[in-house]
Amino acid sequence: MKKRVTLTFPKQTVNMPITYRLAKDFNVAANIIRAQVAPNQVGKGVLELSGDIDQLDEAIDWMRNQGIDVSLSSREILIDEDLCVHCGLCTGVCPTGALRLDPDSFKLVFNRAQCIVCEQCIPTCPVQAISTNL
Repeated sequence: MKKRVTLTFPKQTVNMPITYRLAKDFNVAANIIRAQVAPNQVGKGVLELSGDIDQLDEAIDWMRNQGIDVSLSSREILIDEDLCVHCGLCTGVCPTGALRLDPDSFKLVFNRAQCIVCEQCIPTCPVQAISTNL
């Protein structure tokens, strides 16, 4: 099972090896989608956690007990077809290939199942046709 979470780290937990502990103690794989962490500052990260449902729940409870704010994410990328000019700039920053240009029509194709909602495409879009549902 997979769960996407947003973590907010208090200053005192920024140096804690979270992903190591998730793997070692809970057998949970953590794919870091985006992170902004610096010493002595509040940190933020978006992770996709993979593992057994019970282990995922235990890992999330452990993180919360460490003072880490854990929010489950249900965001999705939205593309406004009326605004999109099919320039393809977003395809160059999409790490999963969820955004691509059709080689025949040169129209943007979005594969929602491949999207990890990293949001790298949003600031890249020159006409602001890409957003999230939240």
